[in-house]
Amino acid sequence: MTDDSTEATPTRVAFVCVQNAGRSQMAYAFAERERHRRGLEDELELLTGGTRPADHVHPEVVEAMADVGIDVSGREPREISFEEIQPCQYVITMGCSAEDVCPAGWGGENRDWGLDDPDGGSSDAVSGIRDEIERRVRELFDELAETAA
Repeated sequence: MTDDSTEATPTRVAFVCVQNAGRSQMAYAFAERERHRRGLEDELELLTGGTRPADHVHPEVVEAMADVGIDVSGREPREISFEEIQPCQYVITMGCSAEDVCPAGWGGENRDWGLDDPDGGSSDAVSGIRDEIERRVRELFDELAETAA
């Protein structure tokens, strides 16, 4: 029998919005990039999903992310379950307003970033949302690095 008690459990972070077709897809993509840049693949587990997923990632989101060198064209929105969220230390919601569609009742911390929905937005509006998400993801990673130190 091996002693697994010395192995650290990765911190789990979920990025959730209703459709998983815009904001949470951008946040997840930036988080993947940031995790790789900081060499945190073993320390940080990422998850994304929606409570009522769309059929595809919003085209304006695909375009805005391509503008910063990230390809999300092949991603598919997915449903996220309570069972997936329950072990997360952080659940970042993207402006969910209805209590019945946002996850609740887990032991971790919920942060709602209160971002506008990019669906149908102009190129400038979607780029602004994208840039704000990128900034917040970097700040989250800075905070996680401080708490791990």
